[in-house]
Amino acid sequence: MLCVGLLLLCTLSVMADNVIDEVIWIVGDEAILRSEVEEERLRAQYEGQAISGDPYCVIPEQMAIQKLFLHQALLDSVEANESTVSHQVDMRLNYYISQIGSKEKMEEYFRKSQSEIREELMTTVRNQMIIQQMQSKLTEHIKPTPAEIRRYYNSLPADSIPTIPAQVEVQILSFEPAVPREETERIRSRLRDFTERVQTGKADFSTLARLYSEDTESAKRGGELGFVGRGQLVTEFADVAFNLTDPKKVSRIVETEYGYHIIQLIEKKGERINCRHILMRPRVSTQDKIQSLQKLDSIRSVIRDSANATFEQAVVLFSQDKQTAMNAGVMMNPNTGSSKFEYQDLPAEVAKQIYKLQVSEVSEPFIMMDEMKNKEVCAIVKLKSKNEVHKANLVDDFQIIRQMLENQLSRDFIQNWIQKKQQETYVHIDEKWRGCDFQYPGWVH
Repeated sequence: MLCVGLLLLCTLSVMADNVIDEVIWIVGDEAILRSEVEEERLRAQYEGQAISGDPYCVIPEQMAIQKLFLHQALLDSVEANESTVSHQVDMRLNYYISQIGSKEKMEEYFRKSQSEIREELMTTVRNQMIIQQMQSKLTEHIKPTPAEIRRYYNSLPADSIPTIPAQVEVQILSFEPAVPREETERIRSRLRDFTERVQTGKADFSTLARLYSEDTESAKRGGELGFVGRGQLVTEFADVAFNLTDPKKVSRIVETEYGYHIIQLIEKKGERINCRHILMRPRVSTQDKIQSLQKLDSIRSVIRDSANATFEQAVVLFSQDKQTAMNAGVMMNPNTGSSKFEYQDLPAEVAKQIYKLQVSEVSEPFIMMDEMKNKEVCAIVKLKSKNEVHKANLVDDFQIIRQMLENQLSRDFIQNWIQKKQQETYVHIDEKWRGCDFQYPGWVH
């Protein structure tokens, strides 16, 4: 059946559970199907997303708003990072399988193959990322001045001023336990064997990656990373990967902070590359860990007992944590960009140690997981400062108040932008789907 122009709604002859699918909204030149709404409702259910209101009203309106942003993103050439999209999709698929019980049950529930579900999720996640980037671009000019922030704070009713939980500043000194030469040579020998098997045709690189690579996410895809730019890879890896020219060859062994790799080129597109890799990490023995903890205990004793030795000096001399070593060991909160943490935002092992300390005290040595490298490291931490629970104020919490104002101004701007776009965009809603209390009433003219 052919739909002619935007003013004509047509019923599609696609059958699903004996119900004819149909176009229920048209936004610009984009259609929203009844089946799409139902699929989104099921996804929200399995991802635990609460829908405030009637899902058959809320979901199509959300889809319509998304189409407004996606159209603007197309005009502004805003795109998503495909490697990040693929990673997010793999995480969602794994979540579905864990919740439903198996790959087969997931396919039965959604009445689609895993590859079909993955392709639809790729579109969904890609669009979500594009929309987030588009919203950030629309509001990037919103930068309130200090005077505006003070006026905003002074205008807040007393019961609207947030209570700030206890916050701490933490310094850390960490390093990886030494790896014996024998263990390093074992890893290199294994990777050399993989290289020989691939280049003599005895094994397929992607199969070996699935079986042996310790980069668990890419291993599921046969070691494939997806298209990435040089800046998305660590320098040592990028220098080798971007110099590969023959997809049939395997790179030399590459050492990075994550372990040891071999790499195989898949394709190059301009300044981007798609390749496979196999990652292997040396194993650290219990005795190696004990020796590292003893070394840290000696460092802690010198800091505690010497008037001339400081934690900051020890960080410069011994710390291998690239994120903090040049900043006196001060940890930065990735959620806020500041040095202040609530206890629950700290790595669990760090929070456990910090909770027992007074300001300026240094913890006993402990072992923790470096989430970035997926490696165990040995560490000591110092409690640099602590703010108790209090009402937000302009002296201690200026950045929090600034963010509150920025969030409010951004929400207001986006709402006004949507309302303006409603008036500029052709919208048609099927009669049966109009009886809703929409968040933005301007859909129905």
